[in-house]
Amino acid sequence: MNQIEPGVQYNYVYEDDEYMIQEEEWDRDLLLDPAWEKQQRKTFTAWCNSHLRKAGTQIENIEEDFRNGLKLMLLLEVISGERLSKPDRGKMRFHKIANVNKALDYIASKGVKLVSIGAEGNGTSMALTLKSIVFITETSAKEGLLLWCQRKTAPYRNVNIQNFHTSWKDGLGLCALIHRHRPDLIDYSKLNKDDPIGNINLAMEIAEKHLDIPKMLDAEDLVYTARPDERAIMTYVSCYYHAFAGAQKAETAANRICKVLAVNQENEKLMEEYERLASELLEWIRRTIPWLENRTPEKTMQAMQKKLEDFRDYRRKHKPPKVQEKCQLEINFNTLQTKLRISNRPAFMPSEGKMVSDIAGAWQRLEQAEKGYEEWLLNEIRRLERLEHLAEKFRQKASTHESWAYGKEQILLQKDYESASLTEVRALLKKHEAFESDLAAHQDRVEQIAAIAQELNELDYHDAASVNDRCQKICDQWDRLGTLTQKRREALERTEKLLETIDQLHLEFAKRAAPFNNWMEGAMEDLQDMFIVHSIEEIQSLITAHEQFKATLPEADGERQAIMSIQNEVEKVIQSYNIRISSSNPYSTVTMDELRAKWDKVKQLVPVRDQSLQEELARQHANERLRRQFAAQANAVGPWIQNKMEEIARSSIQITGALEDQMNQLKQYEHNIINYKNNIDKLEGDHQLIQEALVFDNKHTNYTMEHIRVGWELLLTTIARTINEVETQILTRDAKGITQEQMNEFRASFNHFDRRKNGLMDHEDFRACLISMGYDLGEAEFARIMTLVDPNGQGTVTFQSFIDFMTRETADTDTAEQVIASFRILASDKPYILADELRRELPPDQAQYCIKRMPAYSGPGSVPGALDYAAFSSALYGESDL
Repeated sequence: MNQIEPGVQYNYVYEDDEYMIQEEEWDRDLLLDPAWEKQQRKTFTAWCNSHLRKAGTQIENIEEDFRNGLKLMLLLEVISGERLSKPDRGKMRFHKIANVNKALDYIASKGVKLVSIGAEGNGTSMALTLKSIVFITETSAKEGLLLWCQRKTAPYRNVNIQNFHTSWKDGLGLCALIHRHRPDLIDYSKLNKDDPIGNINLAMEIAEKHLDIPKMLDAEDLVYTARPDERAIMTYVSCYYHAFAGAQKAETAANRICKVLAVNQENEKLMEEYERLASELLEWIRRTIPWLENRTPEKTMQAMQKKLEDFRDYRRKHKPPKVQEKCQLEINFNTLQTKLRISNRPAFMPSEGKMVSDIAGAWQRLEQAEKGYEEWLLNEIRRLERLEHLAEKFRQKASTHESWAYGKEQILLQKDYESASLTEVRALLKKHEAFESDLAAHQDRVEQIAAIAQELNELDYHDAASVNDRCQKICDQWDRLGTLTQKRREALERTEKLLETIDQLHLEFAKRAAPFNNWMEGAMEDLQDMFIVHSIEEIQSLITAHEQFKATLPEADGERQAIMSIQNEVEKVIQSYNIRISSSNPYSTVTMDELRAKWDKVKQLVPVRDQSLQEELARQHANERLRRQFAAQANAVGPWIQNKMEEIARSSIQITGALEDQMNQLKQYEHNIINYKNNIDKLEGDHQLIQEALVFDNKHTNYTMEHIRVGWELLLTTIARTINEVETQILTRDAKGITQEQMNEFRASFNHFDRRKNGLMDHEDFRACLISMGYDLGEAEFARIMTLVDPNGQGTVTFQSFIDFMTRETADTDTAEQVIASFRILASDKPYILADELRRELPPDQAQYCIKRMPAYSGPGSVPGALDYAAFSSALYGESDL
């Protein structure tokens, strides 16, 4: 059997897929150095015990305690985690040799070739056998271990690791390794380079107490030996590497968990913000709809004008921000769903009644309530305007009639004919006939008063009660006048047989003066009559009628002069025949003075009427200018909005160029649209001027302000949604690692098979699209894919569903399994984790997030306070419910 040659060092190098022992000349003086020998024994003994104590045992002397091979086999099992063949339990020498050979055979099975080492060697050979294991397991990556030490200690002052002997003499390197990974265990700033013994002992005590690394070296040997043993230091430092490698693994796992939890926390904040904004918007809609549905009319024009102004404020100030909020809410919802999809989280389901469809439904109800409200307001204003006109007309006609009827009952009740002469009786009879003629002439006015009162009632005039009362008094009086007139006529006719003649001239005067007087009263009433017109044609018609009236004035003047000549003739006859009667006409209450005064009044009212008609004509011309001004602007704005809608639609289906280019184009559209807002505002101003002028129609344009508003709001919503769709595609592309070329290919394929150009593919078009992209589809596989892209069975595939499917096919995503594996590392392979472990490994807020949401663990090996991280991780991805 080959023996170990004294003075020969055995190095273990990896060559040709197996470990070979390479002989080099040893420093013979070093081999004989007792200090070196002591340090070697202490280091390797401590190293062995650091592993053997896991099996509940230890050694004191390497040569003696490994001689029977039992603890050597146990050490190999602990290091490898594998079971060796069953050891021989006998105490004979051949039993011991057999056990050592089993250990050596296992080492050889791992590719390690041991030259000149056998089971029958002496104590020294057994020590070298042990050292071969140490070197093979701990120091075969010497360069990698040195680089690890240099990288970890690079930030520390006075530390410069260049080797595994002299670089560690001051102890600062060991302290730096501890502080880099566990700054809570050591205060590096208080260390002194001039106290190497203290530094080394401090590091070793902390490593033994807190890191489970046994003390393998003596500080004095490191400090006072010119060249400390390299292998001993490598062995000891490698224990630091293994201790912190586990910590690094846990840190990596913790970082992965933190990243996943951060995604969930951010998404939950977005969900809470959506819920808040949705609640506020729905509450605003709930408060606004009853206001718009309230169609209770006001009693005065001023109150209705105030309602109209409030509605304009609502359209200009209050609703536009809510339109933006609704659009932004939809965008936030779509963005959140995209983030959830690309992070493999379950879709967000808002609270009951707060879905995007619920908000859209509430908004539709709002617009239904709003629809017609403005028209109702304007109709009410027209009605009130008509009512005020009718009420004033009623008051004028009633006042005229009341003035005429004043005292008539007392006259009809007189019995002057009882003591009158025949001539006087006849005169009274003729006078009464004239009164009847006058009464009949006033019949039309009374009917007009009643008709106006009836219309005021039908239009729900607020002061209809007083109108009705006044009208009733007039009608009652009219009935009494009719009755009294009939009774007086009967009395006069009975008396007529006793009376003779009546002056024909007076009678003729009375007959002609009364109608002429009524004509003048009617003319004055017409000249002062109020009028309402809404167009140039209507005022022109009134002007024409007025001109026709003026044409009749010469004829009326002839009648006036004829009546005056009758009165003159009466006076002439009285004077000529010296008749002792009054020159006053007994048959008529109308005097020449009254006729003159009323005629003068008519001539004064004619130019006044001319002026009012001309002023109204000027106002109607001004209204026409407003109509044309609004129409010119509306006829430009309407097509502009339509063109922009078409440009955005074309842009949304383009497939050339990068998504960022399309985004820039859409942003430019948005910029142009925002800048165009001044034109909308100007049009709103023109519309308000038209409404304030009470102009209700416009034949010069088919666009109403309502059309423009709806189109403008739709344009704003469309550009915002289109930008959001492109942002979603960019977000999906970047999050899934999809190239721009892939995204363009997806868009081109979808657009090609979107045969109706409505953003949807039916199932057969989708199948053809997949085949065109290289998918070999069986029926089962296609059915599986359809459950992903059309989960609700709508019969169509949207572009977003198509993109989600293709990105799942082409990109990797984080999974619940990855998160579970990370938690398992933090839990040291336990199927549960404790709250203290979460607080130690995660930031405080994320640790508390997990503790609050993790269910209790009830599986095998459960302890009090155990938390089920597997169920929690599955719930994060919607694979289970908590």
